[in-house]
Amino acid sequence: MKVVITERDVPACGELRVPPNSIVTDSAREAAALRGVRIVEVSDDDYSRLAPPEKTIALGADHGGYAMKERLRLILDELGWAVRDVGVHEEKPADYPDIALAVAELVASGKAALGVIVDGAGTGSAMAANKVPGIRAALCYDRASARNSREHNAANVLTLGGRLQTESQAEDVLRTWLATPFAGGRHQGRIDKITAIERRYSSWKASESNS
Repeated sequence: MKVVITERDVPACGELRVPPNSIVTDSAREAAALRGVRIVEVSDDDYSRLAPPEKTIALGADHGGYAMKERLRLILDELGWAVRDVGVHEEKPADYPDIALAVAELVASGKAALGVIVDGAGTGSAMAANKVPGIRAALCYDRASARNSREHNAANVLTLGGRLQTESQAEDVLRTWLATPFAGGRHQGRIDKITAIERRYSSWKASESNS
């Protein structure tokens, strides 16, 4: 899907970097001309790296989720996300913990707002990603589980089963997950308890290794 650049995307000065084959509206070109902003086309990868973290999503899959990842990337492009694709880039055997770690580190470091991982079943990637402090990865299989994981649990990584879900099912889950905000309120206290558990055992392991 092509990215549409409107007047709202034009900064007050400097450069406006856009991905290949973007549609730049006439109003955006007029605004750029008035502000002295140069419109520069960059590669997809460079565009993803330059995008602000809040508009960036980390995406990865092993060989069991490769085909679904490629389909979901089109959906993310359509929705206006800049995608940091950590691989795999072909249907060649890969270890899901490596992919899950790469996605989780981008989210935990703040370089991406959210992450999506696809492996054969989705379970292993959730387990691996949740070992990274700050990650709340959820395996979702329908709209209800997707909505709950975001609304109640503030999930920041979604995992999917490439061999257990159809592409249309995965798309429904992804769209629902991205569209659902965290409800806060009483749920925030429970998230705080999850974080406290994480900190407790991170500190315990650190003190144990230093003894």
